[in-house]
Amino acid sequence: MSSYSHNDFKDGNDLNDSAQNMTNAGSPTSDAKSITNVTTTSSATHDDVQPCYQPRLGHEGHLHDVHPLSDNVLQQRLQAAAQQCAKDGSRFTELRRQVYALILHSDKPLGAYDLIQFLQETRQQNNGKAAKTVAPPTIYRTLDFLLSQGFIHQLTSINAFVPCCHPRDEHTAAFLICAHCRRVQECSTLPICEMVTYAKNEANFSVERSIIEMMGSCESCQKLADTN
Repeated sequence: MSSYSHNDFKDGNDLNDSAQNMTNAGSPTSDAKSITNVTTTSSATHDDVQPCYQPRLGHEGHLHDVHPLSDNVLQQRLQAAAQQCAKDGSRFTELRRQVYALILHSDKPLGAYDLIQFLQETRQQNNGKAAKTVAPPTIYRTLDFLLSQGFIHQLTSINAFVPCCHPRDEHTAAFLICAHCRRVQECSTLPICEMVTYAKNEANFSVERSIIEMMGSCESCQKLADTN
């Protein structure tokens, strides 16, 4: 079950008008038409797809930015997702593909209202006229599906979504969220995994989903503040 409700849409603009911020920072809107019409011809599976990170920690874990993928890697991710859904017997519909592509391509976390806006703009570009409004419940169902498949993560503290850098690979992630620039870093380390192992083995607790979120200032914003 998802951890958000329909009332969350009332707070969808709490990301400091993230849709406008993303437009200024190279958001999916600039390539919306090409992104949602990507032709996936790669035969890659999730085991073959390169993760969206640059390791900074030692062998015990890694720290990496959640960032937009190149067109080639994005196509691989979409193809791998379609293949995984086919294997599971679930449908990777056009809307699910479009929403996943937008999240993969974004350089910032996307909220539900962001996705609705980008989908509307994409459909208007494709049709040359105002498109029918995408219903919020439809987006919720789509996000629920992508979450259940392990393709994306939900950041509940800011009510937004980012791609999972290791789809279908069981792991416990901690997210470092900058309150100033909205940079998101995913950290997977041994101590975090040990917490889940303890819950399973010692507390006999069945863990369905585990995400740790930390809000603060990233290294770049701290340096910028020091110079001002």
